[in-house]
Amino acid sequence: MNRQQEYVLRTIEERDIRFVRLWFTDLLGTLKSVAVAPAELEQAFREGIGIDGSVIEGFTRVYEADMVIQPDADTFQVLPWRERTARMFCDIHMPDGSPAATDSRHILRKALDTASQQGFTFYTHPEIEFYLFKEPYDPKRGPVPVDQAGYFDHVARGDGHDFRRAAIEMLEQMGISVEFSHHEGGPGQQEIDLRYADALSMADNIMTFRTVVREVALQENAFATFMPKPLAAHPGSGMHTHMSLFEGDTNAFYEPGASYELSQTGRRFMAGVLMHSREICAVTNQWVNSYKRLWGGGEAPAYVCWGHNNRSALARVPMYSIGKGHSRRIEVRSIDSACNPYLTYAVILASGLRGIREGYDLPLEAEDDVWALTDAERRAMGIAPLPQSLGEAVAVMEDSDLVAEVLGEQVFDFYLRSKWQEWGDYRSQVTQFELDRYLLHL
Repeated sequence: MNRQQEYVLRTIEERDIRFVRLWFTDLLGTLKSVAVAPAELEQAFREGIGIDGSVIEGFTRVYEADMVIQPDADTFQVLPWRERTARMFCDIHMPDGSPAATDSRHILRKALDTASQQGFTFYTHPEIEFYLFKEPYDPKRGPVPVDQAGYFDHVARGDGHDFRRAAIEMLEQMGISVEFSHHEGGPGQQEIDLRYADALSMADNIMTFRTVVREVALQENAFATFMPKPLAAHPGSGMHTHMSLFEGDTNAFYEPGASYELSQTGRRFMAGVLMHSREICAVTNQWVNSYKRLWGGGEAPAYVCWGHNNRSALARVPMYSIGKGHSRRIEVRSIDSACNPYLTYAVILASGLRGIREGYDLPLEAEDDVWALTDAERRAMGIAPLPQSLGEAVAVMEDSDLVAEVLGEQVFDFYLRSKWQEWGDYRSQVTQFELDRYLLHL
């Protein structure tokens, strides 16, 4: 065993931990968990824990069901909301010890290894939006927000800021640093921004974040949802992510004197993200409901363009920190809060790296509100739309060699089949809208 594993075993004994939850993520971003007794952990570090992978969404086929989850001791944390309980994230292996091709962490780690071979470390900083609704949920009435506040509102005795304070305290107890928090634009909508970290640690943090937010909401007699567009008349929930590449301690996106202080590397990375944004959209925005956010207004980035101070653009160069080299970054605004963060960061990184490697040119900046332009004006400016539905996004992704390469053949095939099934299930529904509009009139 290594020193970190010995530290975990010692901490478990000193703090009288009774249960250790081993966390891993399926391909659609759902958190899974296996609880083990502390007495089993030393063997788990050596040999892993066997699971039936065939019952996990997309993991493996029935005839090769045996898989092994290997706890990552570096991710050990005590859970603040469960007495004498801790957790660790796991890597998924095959019985012969090789990494499972369907492990989301492994897919991101491969993308990060590719970046490392080019001398880069990939850092991300997400702004995570979500809604808080009152319990109990009544399907006939629909979700009821915990407040009627708006953007940056401070409401005396408001449930929102009490909730955010409790959630942040719990996150920090688990070693996850929070940079900002505030009320978002929709009633009951919140935003909490995590402090930047390397992309793998951040993806783990996002999975933990979702769990913490839901746990705190239950304690507050509410429920939290990361559904991209839960309320038709109000903004959807995105996960705008600031990102940068570092070469050692040097920010590869920073160049003093350059336009917006963005280096050629940064410009080509952003060009890659824009160039491939349509084909990765089924990963960054993976649900039928995701496209109601993208095409529902509220500054959602429905078009492929960039700007420095344009919040209708898919990507932008934030101008908060001119002259601070370590802070130069780009912001990708299309991602929603319900994505699989491992796969999302993997395909975005691969897109940016391809832009650097092949020397993509960044298109002209969009200075106008892209939503306010006509289709003809957007076409004249070379601004393409993102897919307008999950079906369109999956069709575009089918032809993507980049996504196929990043995900690997098995995951690529599963993902396409799963998303075509979701799209088919959605299209077969007869909605209340149709009944209200057509039943008595046709």
